[in-house]
Amino acid sequence: MPLAPTNQSQLIRSSQKDEYYRTILRNNANDAFHTLAGSKTWLDWRKEIELLSDLAYYVLTTFSGYQTLGEEYVNIVQVDPTKRQIPSQSRRGLFILCHAFLPYFLDKVLVCLENELEGGPESRGGVSRRQAESRPWSLESWLRRWVQRAVGLLSEPQRKACVPAVFVIQQGLTLLHRLHVALFYISGSFYHLSKRAAGISYLHVVGPSSDDSKIRSSYRLLGAVSLLQLLITVCLQLNNFRRRQRARQEWKVYRNLSPQHTKSSSPRSASCILCLEERRHSTSTPCGHLFCWECITEWCNTKAECPMCREKFQPHRLVYLRNYS
Repeated sequence: MPLAPTNQSQLIRSSQKDEYYRTILRNNANDAFHTLAGSKTWLDWRKEIELLSDLAYYVLTTFSGYQTLGEEYVNIVQVDPTKRQIPSQSRRGLFILCHAFLPYFLDKVLVCLENELEGGPESRGGVSRRQAESRPWSLESWLRRWVQRAVGLLSEPQRKACVPAVFVIQQGLTLLHRLHVALFYISGSFYHLSKRAAGISYLHVVGPSSDDSKIRSSYRLLGAVSLLQLLITVCLQLNNFRRRQRARQEWKVYRNLSPQHTKSSSPRSASCILCLEERRHSTSTPCGHLFCWECITEWCNTKAECPMCREKFQPHRLVYLRNYS
C-alpha cells in the first residue's frame, strides 16, 4: 500500500492522545508514591516521579521499537530521514532524551540559577543547607552546589547583570517553542523540537478517499497567523524592555540631581523591604505597597508582581509619589 507523509492534524491528534496517556501514568505513579512515602517526600520528588513516568512510557513504546498509543490511534509510523526505514535505536534514544529529560534538566538549572542570583549570601546558604538535608543525593542538590560555585566566582555587578539574562533565556525558550509550532503548521513536519533534533518524521497509509491538500492549506493559514502573532509579541516585549531601560537611566539621572533623604518619625514604616534601608523616592504598586523606585523597578525587570502580596501588574502601573514623606 502506498505511504505518504503525515499531515498536521494526524500529528496533533497523535500528540494529544500520547499526552492523555502520559498524564494518566503520571497521576497513577504520583498517587502510588504519595501513598507509600507520604506527603512530604512526595512533594520533594514529584517532578522526578513525573520524569520517570515519561521515560517509562517512551522506553516501553518508542525505544522498544513499538508505536506509541497516540501513533497507533491515528495509524502513523516513525521513519528516519531516508523515509525508507524506521529510526535506529540511537535516534530513538536521542528523541527520548531531548523530549523527556532535557526540559526537566533545563527547568532545574534555570530555577537554581535564578534563586542563586536573586538571593543574598545568607539566604543562598540557608536554602542550600535545607536542600542538602532533605535531598542529599538528588540531581537538584548536585545542580544547586554546581550553580552556587559558578555564581560565587562572579562579582556583584556581574551577578546583577545575569539576573535579567536568566529571564531572557526563559522567555526565549517560550518564543522558540511558539516559532517551531508556527513553522510546523506551515511545513507539516516535526511537531516537537525533539523529533526535529533526532530527525524522526512520520508516514501513513494513503487511503482511496484521503485528501491532504485542504488540511495542509488550512494549517498553513494558521501558521501564518501564528507567525504574525509571534512577531507582535516580540515587538511588544522589546518595546517594554526599552521602556524599562529608559526608566532606569532617567532614575539614575534624577537620583544624582535631586537626592532625597527624608527623615521619618517611624523608621520601620518608612523602610523598603527590598533593600532594608530608608525608603527613597517612594513608589506605590497598584495594590498600595511602598518601595524605593529603584528597588521596585529592578524587581519588575524579572518578576512583574508585588514582592509583598504577589499581585500581578504591569511595570507601567507603578506610581512615583512626589513630595511624599
